[in-house]
Amino acid sequence: MQPTIGRIVHYRLKTTDVERIASQRRIYPELAAGNLVNEGDAVPALIVRVWHGTLCNLRLILDGPDDLWVTSRPEGDTPGRWTWPPRT
Repeated sequence: MQPTIGRIVHYRLKTTDVERIASQRRIYPELAAGNLVNEGDAVPALIVRVWHGTLCNLRLILDGPDDLWVTSRPEGDTPGRWTWPPRT
């Protein structure tokens, strides 16, 4: 399946993502109500741009009032990569 703008995928947080989330929550206290995140956690993400094949910019949807934009993320199942949600 090819990624397209507007699709929802699962993204695994990597250490730098967790650090960026913590940093923005310190800078903007109103965002601090978001639940704790850890490396390897899967979060839903909206595809906002598709680059070469499966390389995507994503808007991560966090469990709280905030989100995070990440760029040029490849498909895969390790931290820093996105996967299609499992079919149920």
